[in-house]
Amino acid sequence: MGLTYTSLDTTKLSTAEVYAKALCELAKDDERIVVLTSDLAKSTKIGVFEEAYPDRFYNVGIAEQNMFGIASGMAKCGLIPFTSCFAIFNACRALDQVHTDICYQNLNVKMIGSHAGTSFGQAGTTHHATEDIAILRSIANLSVLVPADGMATAACVAAAIEHQGPVYIRINRGFDQIVYREPISDFAIGKAITLHEGSDLTIIACGSAVFSALQAARELDHVDGLKVRVLDMTTIKPLDEAAIKQALKETRRIITAEDHTIIGGLGGAVAEVIAGSGMGCAFRRLGLPDAFSQIGYHEDLMSHHEIDVAGIMKNAREMMQVDFEEDDDWTDEV
Repeated sequence: MGLTYTSLDTTKLSTAEVYAKALCELAKDDERIVVLTSDLAKSTKIGVFEEAYPDRFYNVGIAEQNMFGIASGMAKCGLIPFTSCFAIFNACRALDQVHTDICYQNLNVKMIGSHAGTSFGQAGTTHHATEDIAILRSIANLSVLVPADGMATAACVAAAIEHQGPVYIRINRGFDQIVYREPISDFAIGKAITLHEGSDLTIIACGSAVFSALQAARELDHVDGLKVRVLDMTTIKPLDEAAIKQALKETRRIITAEDHTIIGGLGGAVAEVIAGSGMGCAFRRLGLPDAFSQIGYHEDLMSHHEIDVAGIMKNAREMMQVDFEEDDDWTDEV
């Protein structure tokens, strides 16, 4: 499946709009693709699919649990249903159906969770999705993808169609900063993307924090002379453990950054790999603490939680002051 997409398109469209247009294009060649939404066609930008394929679009109303149940039945019939609703509804309101109807049966349902993290920050706590990665990555059979921008989202949608089994794609409210200006030709589920090389420290980020991490790495190189590796960990599950272990060995200082609680999300997943490796390092998780987020605009909340450029730079500089061992001999640690 190919996508006729340009960087010019992505600068004009929100991430959700890119997802919707990409799915419309992919549906031309695959009649199995259908879309369901819970009265959120406008908010999640999937209404363009209804215009293009009205007989393959289903609005179930404000009934998220029912939507996922219907999607599971469609998958049983050989279709590839895409559900489109807010991320918080995937992980909390309809969790029983996601767990039992879809994942337990390992059905080929693709779930798009929009307005993730604090990207709809001004809507309040009921619309913040700051626990969804932790919840959903713990469910068997489910792959969890967190693209950084529109182009990455298009790649995730195409990969999800090729992947047999349930997939959760977590996207923001829209108009994310541009990370990728060209199609990601070598994107693969389960593989991290190295955006910036470095040997002093590694920043592993996902979603909206990827742009912040990349900009911080460039600024730290220019101002401080620090060589900071940046990994876009688009796939949270299955996790690219090899890339994490390589960064662990080669930089020995790791920061994770995510618009999500630091408990159980990307930071927790990376911590599990580090702990299991038997190798020590200086490690810090950036994200929301064990608390519900304040209410406000997304950029202000990212600054408050130190996952914007300035916050990541501050933490990177502090990490460079950490003395974790007198020598670089790994033989006493593995």
